[in-house]
Amino acid sequence: MGATKTIHFTDQQNNIANIAKALGHPARIAIIEYLLKVNACICSDIVDELPLAQSTISQHLKELKNAGLIKGNIEGTSICYCIDEKTFGILKAYFGNIILSVNNQKCC
Repeated sequence: MGATKTIHFTDQQNNIANIAKALGHPARIAIIEYLLKVNACICSDIVDELPLAQSTISQHLKELKNAGLIKGNIEGTSICYCIDEKTFGILKAYFGNIILSVNNQKCC
């Protein structure tokens, strides 16, 4: 989606699209699943868990953080990452509404 075309869509549509784009890579899904399992961790923990280079994981963490899916707190010389509940609440509400609509529709 070109930058100039996003103005034709609502803020919610653009927000959901940005979140979905961030979720569009299996490494990012694996990072989220790992964070859910351990509750919080530093980048080196994820590097030990996934078969990716530290720089690659850092880039994925940046994308997840920019989309609001994770948040990070500085702890000494490291950043401790965890899930951002607010953004997942937005996704839950959005997809919950879709599920309700689909369940109430009659298909052709």
